[in-house]
Amino acid sequence: MPDQFVSGAPRAAFAADAPPLARARLGGRLERLSFGGVFGLLGLVAAVLLLAPTVIVVITSFTSGYSLKFPPAGYSTRWYEALFNDSPELVDAFVLSLKLAACATAVSVVLAVAAALALARRREAWARAAEAMFLSPLMLPALAIGLSLLMLFNLAGTGLSFGTLVLGHIAITTPYILRTTSASLAQMDGVLLESAHSLGASSPYAFRTVTLPLIGPGIAAGAFIGFMYSFDNVAVSLFLSDARSEVLPIRMWHIIESNLDVRAAAVSGVLVAATVVLMVAMERVAGISRHMR
Repeated sequence: MPDQFVSGAPRAAFAADAPPLARARLGGRLERLSFGGVFGLLGLVAAVLLLAPTVIVVITSFTSGYSLKFPPAGYSTRWYEALFNDSPELVDAFVLSLKLAACATAVSVVLAVAAALALARRREAWARAAEAMFLSPLMLPALAIGLSLLMLFNLAGTGLSFGTLVLGHIAITTPYILRTTSASLAQMDGVLLESAHSLGASSPYAFRTVTLPLIGPGIAAGAFIGFMYSFDNVAVSLFLSDARSEVLPIRMWHIIESNLDVRAAAVSGVLVAATVVLMVAMERVAGISRHMR
């Protein structure tokens, strides 16, 4: 390095500028650390508030007592054994909930994919209005949706049945599948479809061989979310279920309301474990978090 840059006036100027620069770097580092620390602490508090009720219920499900009490006086798997061996009404309600969620999700997938294909790449005002209408159940309270559907079916004179319950669940699950499918379509390169058509592929063939494989993970992610929401829904099921269509959430509501049966905690433990396993599996297969961004 030339001497004029390391001696004399330039050296004095460099020495005078060094401390403010170091202080600025230290201040920036402390600011980043304090920002990350505050938001990390807030995130930890939020995670504890969200997970604590679930953890308490799971721990309580292993109680050896006869009532829901935390902390348990002792620990046992007796209530899980009673759940599988002596609770036919809960098993029947579980099977009915599976059937309901499967039917609603299957129909919702067809409706949501068709709506997404029609609306995802359009920018007209009517398309945006139609999309907002389809997604409106995400913004409305579930109790309001259940009550309005009950009034609609009463005005139509159809009464309540398993079919009306399926229709109600279709209304609340379709928006989730539409949202993830539209996101997948927005990320798809339109040149691929143009290339398929230029090579002579018909629209159904191009959809089956190009579009569907690309948006399949988004459809699967939305179907999983819609299935879990339908299976776990209380508000709409409470308004639309009849005496022969008592789904698992409603059955659990009744046994907790009447005598705080510990089997409800055991059912919750099974559902929590199944949900975690399914979430991990779907994250690996479809990448749920990627399609919900």
